[in-house]
Amino acid sequence: MCGIVGIWDSRGTRSIDRGVLVRMNDSQHHRGPDETGIHLVPGVGLGHKRLSIIDLATGQQPLYNEDRSVVVVFNGEIYNYGELIPELTSLGHVFRTRSDTEVIVHAWEAWGEACVERFRGMFAFALWDEGKQTLFLARDRLGVKPLFYAQLPDGMWLFGSELKALLSHGGLKRDIDPRSVEDYFALGYVPDPRTIFTSAHKLSPGHTLCLRRGQPAPEPRCYWDARFTGDNRISAEDAQLELVERLNESVRLRMISEVPLGAFLSGGVDSSAVVAMMAGRSTGSVNTCSISFDDPAFDETRFAQQVADRYRTRHFVDRVESDDFDLVDTLAALYDEPYADSSAIPTYRVCQLARRHVTVALSGDGGDESFAGYRRYRLHMAEERARAALPLGVRRPLFGTLGRLYPKADWAPRFLRAKTTFQALARDSVEAYFHSMSIFRDDMRAQLFSPEMRRQLGGYRASELFHGLARRAGTDDPLSTIQYIDLHTYLVGDINTKVDRASMAHSLEVREPLMDHRLVEWLATLPPDLKLRQGETKWLLKKAMEPHLPHDVMYRPKMGFAVPLARWFAGPLKQRVRTALLDGELGRTGLFNRAYLEQLMEQHNSGRRDHSAPLWSLLMFEAFLRVGDHTGTQASRPPAAAGTAAPAGRPVPAELAQD
Repeated sequence: MCGIVGIWDSRGTRSIDRGVLVRMNDSQHHRGPDETGIHLVPGVGLGHKRLSIIDLATGQQPLYNEDRSVVVVFNGEIYNYGELIPELTSLGHVFRTRSDTEVIVHAWEAWGEACVERFRGMFAFALWDEGKQTLFLARDRLGVKPLFYAQLPDGMWLFGSELKALLSHGGLKRDIDPRSVEDYFALGYVPDPRTIFTSAHKLSPGHTLCLRRGQPAPEPRCYWDARFTGDNRISAEDAQLELVERLNESVRLRMISEVPLGAFLSGGVDSSAVVAMMAGRSTGSVNTCSISFDDPAFDETRFAQQVADRYRTRHFVDRVESDDFDLVDTLAALYDEPYADSSAIPTYRVCQLARRHVTVALSGDGGDESFAGYRRYRLHMAEERARAALPLGVRRPLFGTLGRLYPKADWAPRFLRAKTTFQALARDSVEAYFHSMSIFRDDMRAQLFSPEMRRQLGGYRASELFHGLARRAGTDDPLSTIQYIDLHTYLVGDINTKVDRASMAHSLEVREPLMDHRLVEWLATLPPDLKLRQGETKWLLKKAMEPHLPHDVMYRPKMGFAVPLARWFAGPLKQRVRTALLDGELGRTGLFNRAYLEQLMEQHNSGRRDHSAPLWSLLMFEAFLRVGDHTGTQASRPPAAAGTAAPAGRPVPAELAQD
């Protein structure tokens, strides 16, 4: 697990400033504190920060082929490298290390751009082929590992594992993209391939970008996508047996390590299943880590302890105080662009705990998307039955009127909170799902933004992303459609982003057995009723794990990894939120309607509405602006002149720099 950076001249072989390359590389020191490597020749500069996991003695990067004409910098793990080495050796390639990184250079020589189709793992890498004058960028299928890139007006290309590496160059314009702001306040993150800045991009999961010197830059190429066919006629019993076999294999591959290894154990079925499979393959006790909360409403440690006791793990628990909100600025610096999932706080803390005991941790991330584990899936399918009973022409005026008239009763028992349901029933399936996922819903965003911001959006709505993905999904099944949407949005933009930044802040590698692409492909072929059956989410996984896990762990209400935002904003953060929203950077951007910001706070503080999530997203956006010292953030500000240099990247907070 590492950090990579690079500068490439698409027009020739101009000199690359070594000091700039080193600055970009050092901005990601937390990703790889063990070793540093630089490759610098006219027109090409590559940098690498290494966290040593496999082949500790000889796996240094940048890494070369036999004649040094091909060089790679790589972040991640190729789990099937042991299978690929003999195949490549039989083709005449000579290996000088035992690292999975060397597989990449030889696979490129053997199979070209198609090499990524042979890799099984999590990865982001940049490869330079001197003979072909080609720069090849690639990202893994599920987007576990990040890769940012940008083309400067002078023909130079920048790339790195984190956006801060590109910002550290000094030449990247920082004009904020209004569409990204719209996306962020709808979803809580900036979805791929956009970043918060118009000048930078994320390479989307399952995509490559092949740049050849002297030729126009092509669009990124998609080499993989999940296909929810649902056409596998396997019986439920056989599916359970096969699932256990596939989980075992996926866990086995991710237990290859030359450094201490463990697992996150939240007390949910996903992480518990991973721990159960690890225990079955371990000769000694598995290391497990959990976070406890002093607020019982958010604490799952008693369930984690049941699994730890059953498998006699070496179990470590760290307590997080319910007022652990001092990480706001640290998180803003860590994520580089606005990010509003408040569970980033406990995730940061559990990674901090794990790193004290292990260097590699397995997680249960990805299970909700593939096994249909979210509560919102169950609610969406219940709404689908109602939508199927009445045509949209009837539903839209009927439930639209009810949705407008019914009060927003956040304070009431759940069964009385019908406003959101009425609003969903007035929409088509995709719009309804987008509505349920939105932090600021359509009517709220219309009031949130200033007239100038709405003008710059030009009619763009964040829901366009969901509609585009639904068209691409290739299925008419409503459950499969929203699973597909989540695989491309929430999993990548929220979950994987959260875990990557939080783990790398502490130089911890996190591996994800439930995101093995072969497992995801197989699950996508299964009928939807094996995943969500009679209101039971993750039905197949739970049935398969019944011999392995306590009943209470699997068949209980899902709690999530949450923090008490409502209480924070009514108490210790009340004044801080007011200052941030009305007296901080938000007002100077020209993006927001101040009167509506005041209305949000008044409604929340009076107890009439629970605006916890919207207020948190605003607080994190303000922290992003303040901590980042960004230019070009006013909605009315014209784009900067071509070639205008932005300030060098912001310094890494001391809390991160120590790791």
